[in-house]
Amino acid sequence: MTREKRIHIAIMRKSWGLIQKILTGEKAVESRWYKNRYRPWDRIFPGDTIYFKDSGEPVTVKAEVIKVLQFENLTPQKTKEILDEYGESDLGVTKDLPADLQDYFNDKNYCILVFFGNVQKVKPFEINKTGFGAMAAWLIVDDLEKIKKQD
Repeated sequence: MTREKRIHIAIMRKSWGLIQKILTGEKAVESRWYKNRYRPWDRIFPGDTIYFKDSGEPVTVKAEVIKVLQFENLTPQKTKEILDEYGESDLGVTKDLPADLQDYFNDKNYCILVFFGNVQKVKPFEINKTGFGAMAAWLIVDDLEKIKKQD
């Protein structure tokens, strides 16, 4: 039995400027850090598609999932090891993290790293997040057309 490929929408913090890093190849891995297991934990696999958008902006980029790594029971040491191994080369973050980014990683219990490739710009489109929650930063859908806002 084959698994249906899923479509993911990753909503990025605009102030971090990560969409541009995705387009230039400086960022080849999307990370999500959580207190509790949350989307896309255990729900994203190689071959799935991720669409990226900055918060408050339309979707502009898509990529294909290549590999997924999940880490749990994080400690400050484990978090540091993940950032040392993947931070600068894959996540697009430098060793001298700004204070707000350092705070983001602190006290998290779970980390998921989603490696992606085949990055492409797409014709910008808006989405309707109804039913996902106002603060949802990762959406998983079977059919992109169902959440695309109609012109």
